[in-house]
Amino acid sequence: MNVKTPSKLEKILASGQLAVTSECGPPRGSDPETITKKAELIKDYVDAINITDNQTSVTRMCSLAACIRLKLMGLEPILQMVTRDRNRLALQSDILGAASFDIHNMLCLSGDHQSFGDCAQGQNVHDLDSMQLIQTVRHMRDEGKFLGGDDIKRPPQMFVGAAANPFADPFEIRVPRLAKKIASGVEFIQTQCIYNLDRFEEWMKLVRDRGLHEKVHILAGVTPFKSAGMARYMKNRVPGMDVPDDVVKRMADTPKEKQADEGINICVESIQRLKEVEGVHGFHVMAIEWEEKVPGIVERAGLYPRPEV
Repeated sequence: MNVKTPSKLEKILASGQLAVTSECGPPRGSDPETITKKAELIKDYVDAINITDNQTSVTRMCSLAACIRLKLMGLEPILQMVTRDRNRLALQSDILGAASFDIHNMLCLSGDHQSFGDCAQGQNVHDLDSMQLIQTVRHMRDEGKFLGGDDIKRPPQMFVGAAANPFADPFEIRVPRLAKKIASGVEFIQTQCIYNLDRFEEWMKLVRDRGLHEKVHILAGVTPFKSAGMARYMKNRVPGMDVPDDVVKRMADTPKEKQADEGINICVESIQRLKEVEGVHGFHVMAIEWEEKVPGIVERAGLYPRPEV
């Protein structure tokens, strides 16, 4: 059996303190400063930084290379990996590549369908699905073996995460799906952006009813609106998103020059309320191409300074 080295994120969650993560989208080019400048803005205010993996099926610098950039800066990356683009050979190979740089956090995802992106004619791979990827990482870590059965020399030391959307239809399968991910071996969850707080609290009650909040660390996802237009777009055009009418109205009723500030106010208020929800172990702050706002959000929400572990 392989003895696991805990990541910084894992240590904070294990200590019972609220964790804070954020994310950076890699560039559509090879300039490393695009990612390092984003990371510099948020590094002192978060415990770990997700690097997205060709999000929305648009070709970008690979997540692994961008994670290595963060690692070389002394920061804690979370490698996102989608099953859309790789078979089990490539998935295991990239996991080993991350492990060679002592990258210790990984988020296992299916990935958006390629028809949404810039390579609509590309072929989906999905040799494994996201739950099988969770199982694969745990097998490589805990058993020290490849899927083919051979031993791994220096197995990966991954803290294994996945995503959850409490708002997608049908609602009644949301908690059973989380239970399946936990059974597959997931250790932390980052949720979809939360705007419908009542529905999220209902989901969390069902999570607690099954005792799942004691088996996985749940990080509540929040994204500040930049404008009323963004609120309407996310309500009407983004699948699986639940933005209540009163939230859209609040943004629309705010003078245009103050809408960005109001969006941040809503985000901070949401965090304050979600801090009181039993089973929420931290926050995933997704300020999309707006990383400079993360420090203020974290400070105002009472989540700064970050703990040392």
